[in-house]
Amino acid sequence: MEKLHRDVLSMSALVEEMIDKSSLALRERRNDLADEVVEADNDVDQQEVVIEEECLKMLALHQPVAVDLRRVATVLKVNNDLERIADLAVNIADRARAANDYPEFKIPKKLDGMVAQATQMVRGALDAFVNLDSRAAREVLKMDDVVDTANIEIINELQKVMQQESRLVIPALHCFSATRHIERIGDLATNIAEDVIYLVEGEIVRHKHKQDVAGLPG
Repeated sequence: MEKLHRDVLSMSALVEEMIDKSSLALRERRNDLADEVVEADNDVDQQEVVIEEECLKMLALHQPVAVDLRRVATVLKVNNDLERIADLAVNIADRARAANDYPEFKIPKKLDGMVAQATQMVRGALDAFVNLDSRAAREVLKMDDVVDTANIEIINELQKVMQQESRLVIPALHCFSATRHIERIGDLATNIAEDVIYLVEGEIVRHKHKQDVAGLPG
């Protein structure tokens, strides 16, 4: 299990780097960073397969029960979510390359904060997983509202741009898609945090009211 945790941490570090680079590619018009994100996706895919194979071997050879079974099941889920986050980073990089063909288009300033928050959610969820800290996982759940709010505000801003400047509709749509991908990264970080709560407390909290799960007042 310790080796599995180290492998997941190694994979998560690469995924976080992909998020950072894809957002920089969009904000700073860096097609070279977008290319690096696309290339890194192959490494993530390979790591995902290795981790999944190790989990399946543990299930077949050791037949874990109780908390050990939950740990292996959680690693499988986290592994899958990290690979999906990496795919979203690639999608953002693709949108960045497309938007970069329109240098007159300005990236919304609020995008930086949204990316930082989503990345912090991913990092926080993985830290909670490694430390078996369900309280920290619940803190990640609280952060999702901030990302959702930023998503709505940026989309509203982009809609105004498209209404006022017809020539900027195409790059605004690319940025619109990138923003939605960032919001989805926050959702997947939430999934990981929910899996940590299940691992530590044995409670499946997915699909429950967000405020109740995070310990917020209704």
